[in-house]
Formats: sequence, C-alpha cells, structure tokens
Amino acid sequence: MGDNQIPPQTPSSSSENRSSISRRPPFSSSTSSELNLPPNMSRSSLSLENPSFSSSNSSHIDRMVGVGYHPSPSRTIYSDRFIPSRSGSNFALFDLSPSSAASSSSGAGAEGGGGSGGGDGAGTYANLLKSVLFGPDSGVVSPLTPEKTSTLDGRSIQLSPPSRNIFRYKTETRQSMYSLSPFGFDDALPGVIPSPAKAPRKVPRSPYKVLDAPALQDDFYLNLVDWSPNNVLAVGLGNCVYLWNACSSKVTKLCDLGVDDSVCSVGWANRGTHLAVGTNNGKVQIWDASRCRRVRTMEGHRLRVGALAWSSSVLSSGSRDKSILQRDIRAQEDFVSKLSGHKSEVCGLKWSYDNRELASGGNDNRLFVWNQHSTQPVLKYCEHTAAVKAIAWSPHLHGLLASGGGTADRCIRFWNTTTNSHLSCMDTGSQVCNLVWSKNVNELVSTHGYSQNQIIVWRYPTMSKLATLTGHTYRVLYLAISPDGQTIVTGAGDETLRFWNVFPSPKSQNSDSEIGASSLGRTQIR
Repeated sequence: MGDNQIPPQTPSSSSENRSSISRRPPFSSSTSSELNLPPNMSRSSLSLENPSFSSSNSSHIDRMVGVGYHPSPSRTIYSDRFIPSRSGSNFALFDLSPSSAASSSSGAGAEGGGGSGGGDGAGTYANLLKSVLFGPDSGVVSPLTPEKTSTLDGRSIQLSPPSRNIFRYKTETRQSMYSLSPFGFDDALPGVIPSPAKAPRKVPRSPYKVLDAPALQDDFYLNLVDWSPNNVLAVGLGNCVYLWNACSSKVTKLCDLGVDDSVCSVGWANRGTHLAVGTNNGKVQIWDASRCRRVRTMEGHRLRVGALAWSSSVLSSGSRDKSILQRDIRAQEDFVSKLSGHKSEVCGLKWSYDNRELASGGNDNRLFVWNQHSTQPVLKYCEHTAAVKAIAWSPHLHGLLASGGGTADRCIRFWNTTTNSHLSCMDTGSQVCNLVWSKNVNELVSTHGYSQNQIIVWRYPTMSKLATLTGHTYRVLYLAISPDGQTIVTGAGDETLRFWNVFPSPKSQNSDSEIGASSLGRTQIR
C-alpha cells in the first residue's frame, strides 16, 4: 500500500457487521423510547449487573443483536452508518495478522475496539496508528517492515521498505531539467552510464605571439587592422600599410601615402585578393595585394574615411562627414548611392552574412540598419549613450546583431533586426571598442578601453564570461579574427599586436592555415 493510498472501503463479509447494519433503522435517535424493545422487556433487564438477568432475557438480547443470524446472499443491505472494512487492509505492511487472536493481559482487545477475533492485533494497530499520527514521542515504537523481494524474469529485485509515516503528505522537490529527459542524469536508464559533465573549455590567458607595431594610432574612431581569408594581416601604421603573412611570418610594405596623408581604415575584400584603404584626405584606394599595386582611387568624402565594409563587389565607406557611400567597383562612378542619417562621424560598418543588411554606428550614439536599396535607415536604435563603433552580426542566427557603446555607455546590446526588437543588454564595465563573433561556436569576443583595457570571451546567449584576457596597457582599439575562426589579433595604442587562441577549431575542418605555437616570441612588423 502506497503512502497516499487508502484501503478500499468495501462492506465486511462478517455476520456481526452485516447484522448490526441491517438491524439499525435510519435516522435513529438515542432516547430510551426509541429502543424498539419487545413489550415484555424493560430497559432495566438489559443491564448486565441486574441479578434478575435470566436465560430467557439473554435469548431476547441475542435475537436483538443478531447472534446466529445469517442474511440471504441475494439481499441488499442498506445502512446510514459508515463502518470501515478491514478486509482490504494491508496488514502485512505492519507485520500484523488480521485474524490474530492471541490474548493479551494488557486489554488490547478492549482498547482496540473489542473486535471479534482481533483483540491483540487491533490493539497493536491502534498503538501503531497513534505512533504514526502523533510521532515517535507518543511512547509507541512502530514495528519495522521487513524488506521484500520481487522477481522479474527470474531475477530477484530488492524492494525498498515503504515509509512508516503513511499519513504524511510528501512535499514536492524541484527536479532538475535533466530528470525530465529520458536520458537525464537523475534517472539513469539501466545499463546506461551517463557521460560525465563536460569541463569548461580553457582559454589561454596570455598571447602566444606579440608583434611590435610602431606608429599604431591610439584613435577610437579608426579601424586599422583586418585579417584576410588568405591568412594575411593588414595593418595601417602612420601613412603606410603593411601586410603580415601568418603562414610564413613574412612582412610586406603595401603602400606609402606620403607625409600629407595617413591611413584611417583598412578592409579586405571577400576573396582576400584586394584591400581597400581609407585615407585621412577622404579618399578610398583599392590595392591588389598579390602584386602590391594600386588598382583604383575613389573620391566622394570630404573628410577622413574611418570605416570600411565589403559586400561582394560593393564597398561601403563611412566618413567623418557623417555620410556613407556605396561603391560598386565594377562601375565607373566613384559611388552609386549615398546614405544619410547619422549626425556625427560614422565609425562602425558591418554587412550581414547574407549581404542584405548593413549596420552602421556613429559618434551620435546611433545604430542604424540599411538594406541594399535604401538611402535612409530602415531601423534606428537609440538606446546607446555613447559612440557606437563595435558592431557584429551573428553567423549562427539570421538577423541577430550585437553592438557596443563607448565610455559613457559600456554596454553590449543585442538586437533582432527581423522582428525589430531589443533582446538584451550587458554592462561590461569598460568602453566597448570592438566585437567579433566566432564562426565555430556560439561565442563572441569584445575588446575594451577605459578603464580596464581587457579582452572578454563571452558565451551567448547566457553572456557568461569564459575568459578575461589582459596584457595591453592602452585601449584595445583594434580587433580581427583569423580565417579559421580560432585566433584573434588585437591592437592598441601601446604599439603592439597580440595574438590569442580563444575559440575552438571547427568540428569538420582541419585547417592548414593555423598559426603554430612555434612562432612564439616578439618580432617587429616593419
């Protein structure tokens, strides 16, 4: 019998119970005039202490209480009283026998209800019930239930003894999420060994390579580092652009703009063969990296070009003149459209992975989203309270956009551009300079400036920190990710480039373009 189960209340088959039910009329009163005694019997004759008690009177009493009465099996018995039946009780649960007739000098039969044929057992049952209801302090020790065994296909299975406190409700406990699964850890299947909990991935806390980058500018609004799909790193240093081959560690000087100009942004085309260079004079140059030859120079901006973003053959450039120019390098014109909306310098530009949406951030604390044909932003987000330079599209979920604010904001915000909704916000405690999403796992990395100059690896969507990397002594203003998605490079005003292994390798790819640990050490990029 389970803890919450109640024995079935079926009518008793004993003749004593049946006769008492059938002989008592419904709605009976307790007055002496309603005892329904025979005419020749007085109330005093019923007293057991009456010396005039005779056998004739005894026979009347026997007939009244129904001694020797056997009802017909086909007769239905009705009653206004509820008399619980013990025929369905599980006495074996308490190591008792319902037919126990052993006499006891303690008078348990009278105390337990004076049942016919169940004196000592009923007394023990009453004592046990008292212990269960009022606890062990009542002075009654409950009998222990022996453990039982059951067989299943010939195998012996040990059953745990049921709780003795059968009238207490069990409180619900909060189950873990895994206990609801058929393969959960709480209720493991027979013969199935659950796998141990996966240890958190360890991210090395120090860079495996450091490059000197003299004249790397400490300017929040510039974008001077980019990593090509061909595993070549482009860095703008002063008025020059240098290329560093990650496979061979070879350094090549791509161009020199002269003393009257300087590099403000660099951006690799999708194929990795051509590099766009934005200058302080408002021009955009296209260079063939393999030949170190300038292919084209495009104008249109009045002030410096601090942000570049490629989408197939279309190049977007953002300037301090508050405008964004769309340039098709296949067309003869310098630009095919002009996007207006920002009220200050455009410092962040990123195309989505499907090349359908362009996100832009500005020094006006605004984040805008444009489509391929719009000249006005289709989505406007104004929640940031500082300049928005850090922008990253998720490669795992369509329409998921992350953005970071400057010193007065310090927050990373997430947006769903499909539903035009703000998803979440995380206060990082420092100026957010850059964001990049891992292609291999659902994680992202952020670089920071004032005041901690740290690099943080986040797990999305919980935004739990996997690692906090330190080493730069200035704001970590520049960030790029390797083509295999495992390594990031960071640049700062301390004139160093640092390489970190932060993301795991792709599960189905063995990249031959990894930067090996054999290239440890500090070298100079020029």
